Amino acid sequence: MVRVVMYGSVSVDGFIADENDQPGPLFDWLLSGDVPLDSGGQLKVSQASHDYTRSYWDQIGATVVGRHVFDMTDGWDGKPPGDVDHAVVVTHRPKPEGWAPEAPFHFVDGVEAAVATAQKLAGDRIVEVAAGDVGGQVLAAGLVDEVRMDVVPVLFGSGKRYFGSVHAQHLLEDPDVAIQGNRVLHLRYRVRR
Repeated sequence: MVRVVMYGSVSVDGFIADENDQPGPLFDWLLSGDVPLDSGGQLKVSQASHDYTRSYWDQIGATVVGRHVFDMTDGWDGKPPGDVDHAVVVTHRPKPEGWAPEAPFHFVDGVEAAVATAQKLAGDRIVEVAAGDVGGQVLAAGLVDEVRMDVVPVLFGSGKRYFGSVHAQHLLEDPDVAIQGNRVLHLRYRVRR
């Protein structure tokens, strides 16, 4: 079965954005080094962050996001984030009117259906689920195998939570990866079954 990974940059106190959906300094680590991370060379990180993040990004076959994020980013202009092949958007609404039919975006109602669709599209590659409300729903449904966090040394105090509005306890294994980058700590936890 295709591995499902919940992923995102997060403040030390567990937020992925402030109350106004602004990430503040959460992505500053993506500009904190001299090693190009993306194909366009706009993102530059430390060597440690590059080695960890690039090898992960190269394994992603499909990403699952919520409609709110899709709308906020204007659908990334029809190109899934991070050079991913496919994006699955969890939504109760139809795709936007006039949306390019050739764009590799799939609009699905419900997180279970979204993960199933993403697994088919990903082939033998990883399905990434964006942190936040949708990620928390996928975790609560028991569909997440691994949690990856890029922990940034900032406190938000309030805002949008990494795990969304999860209201139950979920056990993770001890972190099996902890890598220090510039202005970021990369952590990986397996979800305890």
